[in-house]
Amino acid sequence: MKKKKLISALLLGCMAFSLTACGGSGDDSKKDEAATISVQVEEAWLPYYEQVKERVMKEHPNATINFITVGAFDHLDVIDKTDVTNKDVADVFALSADRLYDLANKNVLAPMDAKAMAEEVGGFKDYDAGLGGNLKIGDEYLAFPYNIETLVAYVNKGNAEKAGIDLTKNIEFNDLAFGKMVVPVHDAWYGVGFTNSASFELLSKNGDKLTTDATKEWKDLTADQQKLFESLYNYWKPNYDNKTDLWDKDAASGYLDAQFSADGGAAIRIDGPWATTGLSDKVGADNLEVLPLSQITVNGKALSHWKGGWGLGINARCEENEAQMALAEDFIKEIVNPEYAKDLFNSTGKILENVEPSAYDGIGGMNEKVIEATYASYEASINRPLFLEYGKVWDSWQNALLSWSAQKPANAEEAYKQVKASLDAMMGTMK
Repeated sequence: MKKKKLISALLLGCMAFSLTACGGSGDDSKKDEAATISVQVEEAWLPYYEQVKERVMKEHPNATINFITVGAFDHLDVIDKTDVTNKDVADVFALSADRLYDLANKNVLAPMDAKAMAEEVGGFKDYDAGLGGNLKIGDEYLAFPYNIETLVAYVNKGNAEKAGIDLTKNIEFNDLAFGKMVVPVHDAWYGVGFTNSASFELLSKNGDKLTTDATKEWKDLTADQQKLFESLYNYWKPNYDNKTDLWDKDAASGYLDAQFSADGGAAIRIDGPWATTGLSDKVGADNLEVLPLSQITVNGKALSHWKGGWGLGINARCEENEAQMALAEDFIKEIVNPEYAKDLFNSTGKILENVEPSAYDGIGGMNEKVIEATYASYEASINRPLFLEYGKVWDSWQNALLSWSAQKPANAEEAYKQVKASLDAMMGTMK
């Protein structure tokens, strides 16, 4: 956020140790200064980050760049438990987009000249319409796009062939036989792929006003929204009748693995790019296909997830040191340098927003499939809601859908009433 008295006070308490080198984007006057930064890096990322460091040091010969080797989530946990003056908190670090508002509220992030950085890095078609705009609060860009994330559709080719599923065409969810597609729709992370297809808004925010479609009466839902809940109900009912573990939030993961890997079992599984290695090991790389999520339809509408992802942030303690800001921004720009997209992926598995899929040509069969499907899915996705209140949606949605097994609704309208009741209660806590 803008320079705050709080940050100034914190800086007085942390003068004893060196901080990062970071200055305004493209500020050549700061490149010869002896600035110091620390950078959070996961163990597997080190080979690539060492290359980045070497390239940055050529432009900043007097700089010192130290690595703090720690997992991204573990590092965010350290931030939550302490503050920006902690020497174990890096000056440059990865952050998941959904943590942005919380970190901003805690004054953890220094605003950066992201639009200028994006011009220098290159490749962004419409910066504000993509992940970059989602890493902005008010007029301030608080992180720079690192990698994109969304959901894709994995296919067990052998099971798909036995089920007569044509992978060259759109696949209608409602037309699939029982058990041929496994997805824990009661988990909102997956469920939003379905709700987005029918423009059913679980929670939106306009200024200070929060709204949801889930408090509407059944008769007031659109025809597409009613059809959506009919599809979800018809998905739950045979799973309930057959006593599967899909509607058990603790056992669902094991059920998904077992069904997708079983000969003659599930043909399609919805998951993220991070699941590729595990699924390939389970069913065999030659038996695994990856499709864009949008190739799966429900009531003729393509499934659509979120434009999710990670950003690279700068510690707020750097904000008043122009040389540190310059160094930090240059390090970030070099991490996402499109010229090294393959190297980044091979080290981190991260897929850049600012390159074409062709940038990964030759990277390898399964990896290329995943990358192509991820880009296609991302293009068809919508921006992820990041405001803090959205955190209440997760349990509210899941509790509602899990309640079906206890309440035993007779039809989709009765099932929807459980969703409405849960979201009514959620909205009541926000007034």
